[in-house]
Amino acid sequence: MPRSANQKLKLLLLLDVLRRQSDEQHPMSVPRLIEALSAQGVQAERKSVYDDIEALRLYGADILQKRGRDGGYYIGQRDFELPELKLLVDSVQSSKFITQKKTLSLIRKIESLASVHDARLLERQVYVRNRVKSMNESVYYNVDEISGAISRDRAIRFRYYELTPERRQRFRRDGAYYEVSPFALIWDDENYYLLAWEDARGELRHYRVDKMASISALDRERQGKAAFAAVDMSAYSQKVFGMFNGERRSVRLRFAAHLAGAVFDRFGKDVMLIPDASGESFTVTVEVAVSTQFFGWLFGFGAEAEVLEPADVREQMLAQARAVTALYE
Repeated sequence: MPRSANQKLKLLLLLDVLRRQSDEQHPMSVPRLIEALSAQGVQAERKSVYDDIEALRLYGADILQKRGRDGGYYIGQRDFELPELKLLVDSVQSSKFITQKKTLSLIRKIESLASVHDARLLERQVYVRNRVKSMNESVYYNVDEISGAISRDRAIRFRYYELTPERRQRFRRDGAYYEVSPFALIWDDENYYLLAWEDARGELRHYRVDKMASISALDRERQGKAAFAAVDMSAYSQKVFGMFNGERRSVRLRFAAHLAGAVFDRFGKDVMLIPDASGESFTVTVEVAVSTQFFGWLFGFGAEAEVLEPADVREQMLAQARAVTALYE
């Protein structure tokens, strides 16, 4: 048989065919493999396909054989199993910081890691239309720019905006640039945040990545490294509610007994709950960033949650409650 123009690519194309078109439920017979190669301009004989499969196995490809009437060859172990790909798809489609356009693009790429048959199963899991998504198409590249600056130990500058009721960008500080030293990207409450040392204020602060624009690295090293080294990143997002900045305080709270799970979810399973004598409630002392968002979280439990100490935080909670009540009087 004369050699075709793509003959040198035969091994690679055969592996690609097996990866994209075969799985345990859909093995491919040798005649079907020959047909698939022919469709790509590569002529092959039965014996050469057997030899190529053996070569790919020696290379490390997990090519298995299913015997019987509907048998054939298929890829066994893949880099990502179907449940793992479903988890990735769910994470991407539920992330508000990724735009709808970028979400669909990423999901198509994730699907390419599975066989075409499993990819159809992934498609049935995709529900992107009408989901709340970021309006900032550049957020995907913002993450890359920030990550690059962190790896090079460089400060960055950017402009920070908020959306008006007309959906227009309104830049804070009259459009002036923020100059910060980036340290970590945090995914919290379905948003991406940058934790950085703000040089002008001399403190660690966080910023919504999808609200950042015109990011660029500066030609100077990062500051605030000692402050960042003192941060317990595993507990940071538990203390900072919704990533709203606020004064860090130690507060003692009372909850109804059945809310223990909600407290563990928020502050971790290592917090100490002290039950009262009746067993109907418990108290817990935690460190939080006192903010409107923190009070809002407590409001969600109604009369089953209470700020006990310190007195000034309790007064702030009362003031919040009165302000909300005044709207309805």
